[in-house]
Amino acid sequence: MNGPGPLGAFLQARRARLRPEDVGLRDLGPRRRVAGLRREELAELAGVSVSYYARLEQGQSRGASAEVLDAIGRALLLDDHEREHLDRLAGAARHAPRLRRPRPEKLADETRDLLRAVDAVPAIVLGRRTDVLAWNTLGHALLAGHLDFLGPDAPARRPNMSRMLFLDPHCQELYADWKRKARAVVGNLRIAVGRHPEDPLLAELIGELTMKSPEFVALWGDHRVAPCDAAAYELHHPVVGTVTVTQQTLSIARSPEQALIVCTTPAGSSSDEALALLRQASGSRARHADSVGVPEKPHRHVQAARKVPGEEMTRR
Repeated sequence: MNGPGPLGAFLQARRARLRPEDVGLRDLGPRRRVAGLRREELAELAGVSVSYYARLEQGQSRGASAEVLDAIGRALLLDDHEREHLDRLAGAARHAPRLRRPRPEKLADETRDLLRAVDAVPAIVLGRRTDVLAWNTLGHALLAGHLDFLGPDAPARRPNMSRMLFLDPHCQELYADWKRKARAVVGNLRIAVGRHPEDPLLAELIGELTMKSPEFVALWGDHRVAPCDAAAYELHHPVVGTVTVTQQTLSIARSPEQALIVCTTPAGSSSDEALALLRQASGSRARHADSVGVPEKPHRHVQAARKVPGEEMTRR
């Protein structure tokens, strides 16, 4: 194995975040040469030998037991999400990776029906690599009105929300607190990589973002692990102005690797009124497109955004 691998990199990153006082140790020695705890300090806290822990970090040991992982997790002060991530990485390290290219993800008829049933709110369906598998009219208008509405229908042209967030200027300008949204997306990607370490398309996505986005590199190197479940975001929308929505991630029973993302607003709020205006505008464009028999085009206020690297955003 070349390098520490995902398990070793995660252990190193979490160890570097701890200070001696965080775990009840007194630092009485000479000036520390490494950030965070030393390997021998972590090994002592976990009750394992220094040589064994060093091999684990270096990717030279794949047989860590559940008891050892529990001890290391406690020593690193991991939360529940991080502890589950550690288990997944350790499990993946015990098996040789399967180097087969996965088939394109499909949208089940039941999921499409579900998406249609929540047409009153912005909604999208994401795959396990954050590819957009489908969106309703309002979800498209709110989050990516400058992209082709029919893009998700063709696997080769599907938009990817992670790629859009880091590489598409329109999406970067959409979120008032872009950094917070970016941290949430990266934390969720960490979970996906832990669950699917053999997925070459996911590895390609991480590699592309690493090559093209210094912001992604900084966040990815932090090794934070957190699911995108529910959070409120203020959006600066090019058509309806400022709108605050709560993005909630809902699991799909028959497609556990896919997620339905819905955006809600408090009833009667200014954000609710803004979504009503956007619903009216997007509905009018859809009806006009149907009447003349041409594909729906984005609102005139966002046509200029087509000059961004849209084709790059919509592949895979």
